[in-house]
Amino acid sequence: MLETLLPILIFAALGLAVIGAWRRVRLWRQGRPSAVPLLKGLAAMPRRYLVDLHHVVGRDKVMSNTHVATAGGFVAAAVLMILVHGLGLAQGVLGWLLLAASATMFVGSLFVARRRRNPPARLSKGPWMRLPKSLMAFSLSVFAITLPAVGLLPADFGHWLLALLLAAVVVWGLGEMVFGMTWGGPMKHAFAGALHLAFHRRPERFSTKVGGEGRSTGLKALDLDDPDAKLGVETPSDFTWNQLLGFDACVQCGRCEAVCPAFAAGQPLNPKKLIQDMVVGLAGGSDAAYAGSPYPGKPVGEHHGSPHGPIVAREGKALVDAETLWSCTTCRACVEECPMMIEHVDAIVDMRRHLTLEHGNTPNKGAEVLDNLIATDNPGGFDPGSRLHWAADLNLPLMADVKQAEVLLWLGDGAFDMRNQRTLRALVKVLRAAEVEFAVLGNEERDSGDVARRLGDEATFQSLAKRNIATLAQYRFQRIVTCDPHSFHVLGNEYGELGGVYEVRHHSTFIAELYDAGRLAFAPWKGGRVTYHDPCYLGRYNGEYEAPRNVLKALGIEVKEMERSGFRSRCCGGGGGAPITDIPGERRIPDMRMNDVRETGAELVAVGCPQCTAMLEGVVDATAEVRDIAELVADALVARPAAGATHRPQAEEVI
Repeated sequence: MLETLLPILIFAALGLAVIGAWRRVRLWRQGRPSAVPLLKGLAAMPRRYLVDLHHVVGRDKVMSNTHVATAGGFVAAAVLMILVHGLGLAQGVLGWLLLAASATMFVGSLFVARRRRNPPARLSKGPWMRLPKSLMAFSLSVFAITLPAVGLLPADFGHWLLALLLAAVVVWGLGEMVFGMTWGGPMKHAFAGALHLAFHRRPERFSTKVGGEGRSTGLKALDLDDPDAKLGVETPSDFTWNQLLGFDACVQCGRCEAVCPAFAAGQPLNPKKLIQDMVVGLAGGSDAAYAGSPYPGKPVGEHHGSPHGPIVAREGKALVDAETLWSCTTCRACVEECPMMIEHVDAIVDMRRHLTLEHGNTPNKGAEVLDNLIATDNPGGFDPGSRLHWAADLNLPLMADVKQAEVLLWLGDGAFDMRNQRTLRALVKVLRAAEVEFAVLGNEERDSGDVARRLGDEATFQSLAKRNIATLAQYRFQRIVTCDPHSFHVLGNEYGELGGVYEVRHHSTFIAELYDAGRLAFAPWKGGRVTYHDPCYLGRYNGEYEAPRNVLKALGIEVKEMERSGFRSRCCGGGGGAPITDIPGERRIPDMRMNDVRETGAELVAVGCPQCTAMLEGVVDATAEVRDIAELVADALVARPAAGATHRPQAEEVI
């Protein structure tokens, strides 16, 4: 009886899955066009899945092994089931391989069941709670129906009632694993996720060698010269089709939720919920069925939308409230942790662009800052001619005078901030001690445009960037050095699309290079315990984690790492214009970061970003001093050893 039923059930499930896939593809194709290499992407998909995706999944070894057993067992079992039971090719080794694959899948499903017995808060529940049973139903039923096929049980074993029971369980498993994969349900991510990897919006994220790690973090420019081009994203259908595909690939694991600083601070943002709201908008409906953590302070069930309806309504309810978008610090912690490699920050900035460019809807001090950038080329509205007042006694060489230099020192808008001027003075001292030939733009330098771009004002960003690029084109230099990771990122990763291609160094990287080249010498550290805070735009955006630590090591400092450091560093709350939009929450993000510092027992926290300095020094009950790496290096400078010396002497401090 099973010999007759199984082929019918298998091919019926496959047929329905194909129909579901077609419907799903039509939903994605509601988005704007996006050119992708179809065949090349499909060919790259297995590698991207097995290497790049598992590079992220592998950070949790237990879940990584669980995923390998469950997903690998399912793929193998599904293919072999079609061959063995669909086409009747049970002879030889195929039947035995099917037994092994289904058994492997069952073992994996046991770990999934264990995980779901008392799931962490970040995991979505609802339909996901039935997944372990469905996995077991599929793997056990396939295993059972294969035993007679390989001769381990008689072909007529049992009764027709047993055959019907097994067929029913097979239908259950096929319904969840195959039919549900394309029609919706917990396994939807398997279908959408595979295609998302193949047609990813940022294919450069994927490694080119085993164990490699791609990095693509620069925001994509809008074509402001095209009168028909959309200024940002107003409706779900304004996203590109492969962005919609990426949203649909979300597995609702909540890793993004667990690392989001805004969510932890009780602000109305949960990146997982945001992606699920985009999925709701893709198909139309409400968020009432969402079974995960809501936005803090916003109950589930009151948001709804459609593919061509507004995401953020100016009046009434829509998919997302504006303050949800403005809560984001653009720290990319969500993107870094996402096992499906979804680009949350791109989507948020795309939606911000519409609010800012089309409606001028930038909250709190946002509009004032953007007006200042337009009027004075700096967010504080300071007189552009006062950019170098802090350095009146330093006699800094100007590019306009020297025309060329080894290093162009990019001051950034920290030049207008009294606290950051101390960092800049320290950096100048270090460069001179290392006899670096450098110059500054002085009053020719404008804001890099980072704040404008993150606030969604692409027009102001491009205006600033193009004028900076035109200025830089007048001079010759080998590299740009800056103590601001935001300027470092924008100059190095986002100006290129507008014609400005430069070699850019963060000052910690450049100092490390100078030390390694023997151009700097330091007195040994005699202070207390030190920890280091990784700036988001230096670490997660640009992958620079070692250089700052190498500099601190060269100073004789043994860094006491915070629990959340490196690629999992907690944001200070200063990025993405968050201090400007200032969306209230239950607590402040920098306060949480200083609590991380307090737990290390450190007396000093070393930083490498003026915004991080400002945010952390703004904590009223801080137990640790905040100092930039340049300041620590400048204080430790000693005269370099004479040529041929075998060690670094304890000489007088360099002035």
